[in-house]
Amino acid sequence: MLKARNENLTSPAPAGVSEKPQYTVELARSAADILEAQRLRYRVFAEEMGARLKPRVAGVDSDLYDPYCEHLIVRDEAADKIVGTYRILHPDAATRVGNYYSENEFDLIRLNKLRGKIVEIGRSCIDPDYRNGVIISLLWAKLAEYMLNGGHEYLIGCASIGMADGGHNAANLFVQLIEDHIAPPEYRVFPRHPLPFEKLVTGAKAEIPPLVKGYLRAGAYVCGEPAWDPDFNTADLFMLLPMTRISKRYARHFLHPEPMSA
Repeated sequence: MLKARNENLTSPAPAGVSEKPQYTVELARSAADILEAQRLRYRVFAEEMGARLKPRVAGVDSDLYDPYCEHLIVRDEAADKIVGTYRILHPDAATRVGNYYSENEFDLIRLNKLRGKIVEIGRSCIDPDYRNGVIISLLWAKLAEYMLNGGHEYLIGCASIGMADGGHNAANLFVQLIEDHIAPPEYRVFPRHPLPFEKLVTGAKAEIPPLVKGYLRAGAYVCGEPAWDPDFNTADLFMLLPMTRISKRYARHFLHPEPMSA
């Protein structure tokens, strides 16, 4: 079981946050925990971001992959609510469900030989009142622990970039990342619905979303051109992190974390 108890914030709490939050970080142990995480996902993806979800239950973001996934959650014990979540698809579970979620957006044929070693993460979601950097750090620390404890060698996921500006920032970001972060040919993937980034590039300095920044700091590759996700109206970059590439700075921060406060 993955837990990190009594990790307190000492700075003034943002609006909507308990004055002395106490965070528990663990894999969901009950259907009630998973449902609460799915409700948080719906509030963020559908109500905040405008994603076109097709909920089976009103106010709940769920799909066919959820029953096969482990759900990593951060709970503010003082407020008694889940404030962050990630879902994890183990390679054995990906075999049972038939594919990885990201295969709906990308052709992963070049990664076939790695399938037994790949863990996929997705549906990253944090309560708006808790977006101060602490929750994402707790989630990534437990993801790193999960990977090491399980002996998994590769982490994959789709990092989304909003398209509210028509896709210009996404296009500029991809072009700016090519030189230093593009994957070697053997790790390249191919978008099923490519974003026409060549037509959208303006040359402006791109804003890097926190999730993309986290992947890059850890040492992840960008594995090819972005895909356009019409349901979420995002441009998605396929990211791959070989555990052998984890940066020393990342390893110090996430694999051997100091007691956290902010």
